[in-house]
Amino acid sequence: MTEHLPTRNIYLHDVPLDEAIADWQTALAAAGMLAPLGKETIPLADALGRVTAEPVWARISSPHYHAAAMDGFAVRSEDTRGATETSPLLLRLDEQAIAVDTGDPLPSGMNAVVMIEQTQPVTRDGAEYIEILASSAPWTYVRPMGEDVVASELVLPANHRLRPQDLGAIAGSGHREVTVYRRPRVAILPTGSELVTIGSELKPGDIIEYNTLMLGAQAEEAGCIVTRLPIVRDNYPAIRDTVAAALESHDLVAINAGSSAGSEDYTAAIVQELGQLRVHGIAIRPGHPVVLGVAQSQAGQGKALVGIPGYPVSAAMTFDLLVKPLLYRWQGLEMPDKPTVQATLTRKTLSPLGEDHFLRVTLGKVGGRLVATPLAGGAGVLMSLVKADGIVQIPRFSEGHDAGSQVRVELMRPLSAIDSTIVVIGSHDLTLDLLADRLRQGQPRRSLSSAHVGSLSGLLALQRGEAHLAGSHLLDEASGEYNIDTIRRLLTPHRVRVVLLGFVNRSQGLILPKGNPKGIHSLDHLLREDVAFVNRQRGAGTRVLLDYALAQKGLNPRQISGYERQEYTHLAVAAAVKSGAADVGLGILAAARALELDFVPLFDERYDLVIPVEHYESELLAPLLALVQGQDAGFVAAVQALGGYGTEQMGEVLAEL
Repeated sequence: MTEHLPTRNIYLHDVPLDEAIADWQTALAAAGMLAPLGKETIPLADALGRVTAEPVWARISSPHYHAAAMDGFAVRSEDTRGATETSPLLLRLDEQAIAVDTGDPLPSGMNAVVMIEQTQPVTRDGAEYIEILASSAPWTYVRPMGEDVVASELVLPANHRLRPQDLGAIAGSGHREVTVYRRPRVAILPTGSELVTIGSELKPGDIIEYNTLMLGAQAEEAGCIVTRLPIVRDNYPAIRDTVAAALESHDLVAINAGSSAGSEDYTAAIVQELGQLRVHGIAIRPGHPVVLGVAQSQAGQGKALVGIPGYPVSAAMTFDLLVKPLLYRWQGLEMPDKPTVQATLTRKTLSPLGEDHFLRVTLGKVGGRLVATPLAGGAGVLMSLVKADGIVQIPRFSEGHDAGSQVRVELMRPLSAIDSTIVVIGSHDLTLDLLADRLRQGQPRRSLSSAHVGSLSGLLALQRGEAHLAGSHLLDEASGEYNIDTIRRLLTPHRVRVVLLGFVNRSQGLILPKGNPKGIHSLDHLLREDVAFVNRQRGAGTRVLLDYALAQKGLNPRQISGYERQEYTHLAVAAAVKSGAADVGLGILAAARALELDFVPLFDERYDLVIPVEHYESELLAPLLALVQGQDAGFVAAVQALGGYGTEQMGEVLAEL
């Protein structure tokens, strides 16, 4: 008998975020899954970070006896009256003064301790005494019973996350174990016929399955016990049966991928078959096709079911936004608040109407102002999360923010680290990544954050005071000079004084598939009908160089197939060629070598660092300038190993403008 499979999925609703959370929580509450989970009693050695499910009451006092607080002699306070430096008293040893060490019980009848440093041994008539130079008040240098904790006193309340000092207090009050909330058990199921395990030999169409690694780490970060299930191909009965089995031994099952509306997206239908489908589609981006539901085990226990989108940014952000608060709540905790700051947005951002948009940004303090630069990349670009310093939530029905707007940023890194970040906005070059790494090795508190927007946009960022420096290689068509004429046009009228610092010379040319199957050797060949080109974005120095060279040859760029297709980095151009999406692109030799492609050199160009004087003379940039101007041997060697780079002018001040 052929099992009936669900028809193509559609979104049940595209509901606002707050309504989706409220709907799911209502269903979870009805299933008994909104309160903390069950309790367990565990040894104190295993309890760090766990949450108390019951108050902890002291069984014994601490200390449970009167204890000496110093090395010295236990005495009766009244025996010391009248002792002074000019009129010392003698106390008979073992009768009026009994030797004690710190922590010893106070001998019966004694009520004070004289520090050993304040005594002098004396022998008279064959008897041993100590000489004291000052009187002692009652209970001097004594820890009375219960000084720390008194038996029956509250040591810790319920719903308290245990810290190292808490464990000591519990043990000191007479306990060996503590009762805590049970850790949530979370299963993560990756689905998709295109998925392969980490380390597999890849072929076109294969996607490395790493979402479960990332999502599992997020759950473990929240204190959960995680099961990462094996990949299940796009097969409805197989996915359903795996989910049903996981529900029996886990509190939450997260199905990764298959939550959208494609013909092989089964998650919503499986949630509906196994329990209640409460939400399918939330008005957020990234993370739109989320599935939220509840189910029951065969024993009748409530369970949570979620469908997490397959794109990695969507997966990470929806798990953090929707799932982690529930995981904390199950342990009697609130989701930890992330600190927020106000920052100035460096670029205009457009946001989809009707959706809450979670924009990833980098942050840096430039000229006393905190600036936020939006990161490019969609739901599949995980590096936008890796590089992000924070998230800006743009509310639904807002069209976005203009450049210069003040925005609220939820921090993903400590503000102290952001204060030590050097912000580079401008042209992309592989050597900037090497510079960032070398800087971090020598200065662990310093970091370099680079946004690749092209040389022209980098200089405009300096004009607006949004970066500490810019990488630039803008060729002036009239003079044939790099950068100087454009700086004079864009920065000098705005009274932005800069130092033009030599960095690298590099080889630009045609990036081609291995073996150059179409025999492309010059710019003239770009106009052939059988050649597909991939270009750089407007304002990029490479685009300016191309247009200049085409004009010199009298070639019409509109006759180039693919001239309007734009990429933002040399590596992105190389990737387009490597994938077969383009036959050729203009870029640097290092990018071609990185992806094992052929290269036809056409131009030698200069790539400089443009640094406003106020930052050039600042303490923040000092370690970076030391690397560049000192021509750090390790850094220079790493640059030269990339191929196509010259470092003869590295660190040389080429102009002050």
